[in-house]
Amino acid sequence: MAKILKSGFDQGQIKAADQKVRQTVTDILADVEARGDEAARELSEHFDNWSPDSFRMTEDEIADAIAKVDERDLEDIRYAQSQIRYFAEQQKACLKDLEVETQPGVILGHRNIPVSAVGCYIPGGKYPMIASAHMSVLTAKVAGVKRVVAAAPPFEGLPHPAIVAAMHYAGADEILVLGGVQAMAAMALGTESIEPVDMLVGPGNMFVAEAKRQLFGQVGIDLLAGPTETMVIADDSVDAELCAIDLLGQAEHGPTSPAVLITDSETLANEVLAAVEEQLKVLPTAEVAAQAWRDYGQVIVCRDRDEMLEQAEELAFEHVQVMTREPDFFADNLNSYGALFVGPRTNVAFGDKVIGTNHTLPTRRAGRYTGGLWVGKFIKTHTYQRITTDEASARVGAVASRLCMLEGFRGHAEQANARVRRYGNRDVEPYTAAPRDTD
Repeated sequence: MAKILKSGFDQGQIKAADQKVRQTVTDILADVEARGDEAARELSEHFDNWSPDSFRMTEDEIADAIAKVDERDLEDIRYAQSQIRYFAEQQKACLKDLEVETQPGVILGHRNIPVSAVGCYIPGGKYPMIASAHMSVLTAKVAGVKRVVAAAPPFEGLPHPAIVAAMHYAGADEILVLGGVQAMAAMALGTESIEPVDMLVGPGNMFVAEAKRQLFGQVGIDLLAGPTETMVIADDSVDAELCAIDLLGQAEHGPTSPAVLITDSETLANEVLAAVEEQLKVLPTAEVAAQAWRDYGQVIVCRDRDEMLEQAEELAFEHVQVMTREPDFFADNLNSYGALFVGPRTNVAFGDKVIGTNHTLPTRRAGRYTGGLWVGKFIKTHTYQRITTDEASARVGAVASRLCMLEGFRGHAEQANARVRRYGNRDVEPYTAAPRDTD
């Protein structure tokens, strides 16, 4: 049985905190739905001290913001976007329309159709999440979304120049300087000045994630992403310092970001616990990372790699970094996670910022049933059918009639019977089952 060397909050404490978040979000959504721009403005003033004449940036404001970004930083943004665009284009190429004749005269098919309007949330309160613009806006445009609205909170009292640049270069059609639940509500429900979208995407804190959960149904969502989670699966082939750096590198996201080490070496586990404390002495973001590690950090010691796999599957974390002698064992056998980082040469930061895979990923065990954001999330697969001969209509109709009657749907059966009579020239009593050829 796995040995827990360090644990964080218990589930009871986490559930109590979740309930407070749910009520706060419910109240904000109701307020924006009822009062529109007025509510969004009051909330923005309260949470971000931000109340401009318009939340939507003009072309001149966008240009002025981009002009503040160093050209070398713009080059890095363009490089990252080129990697993400290329991978998204390759993924899209895997999605094919289909049309097939399943039997003589019966044509079935599907079309892949982009969502019409998408709202992309780019976090920017504690840290300006520039990369989230690439991951959401750019991927949506590769998918073919016609209207992409990008929203991010102000940073230190102004639109963050690099976030604006990333949104613009990614292809955003509208840029809003508006954050938090009020941004999600405005994009999903619409206000006097903001047209509603059909889908919300992007990561965020627990309040943003809860807003997406509550808005789902009124709009589509990509997935419930946030707060970020990281897991390091390691054996004694890797050193404690690297493990500690990778754990804290994600714990700095926020005070509720879980970071977990799973290992089959108790020696390594204890060394990592010590290395984390050493790293916290020099990490510039230690105040946040230390709280996350204290409250949500875990160290789990397993008897062997099979138990390590079992523990990893059970937790189903967002980010899974594998640093073992045989990393392919986990790459081949893990099924529940957000994204996998195989071997010590790569790490979560590469995926978060530049390498090309998307960083909006399932959290809170959602990796059991969904993957992360990708170009396919913005594309709806719609089926169609066509019958081209009288014979096929009558043949399918007769079977459909009998199956409808088997379920008690007499109106359904009559839809089928009408085709049997009209195209098959057969007598069928209304609201009865069509006879078989052998009857």
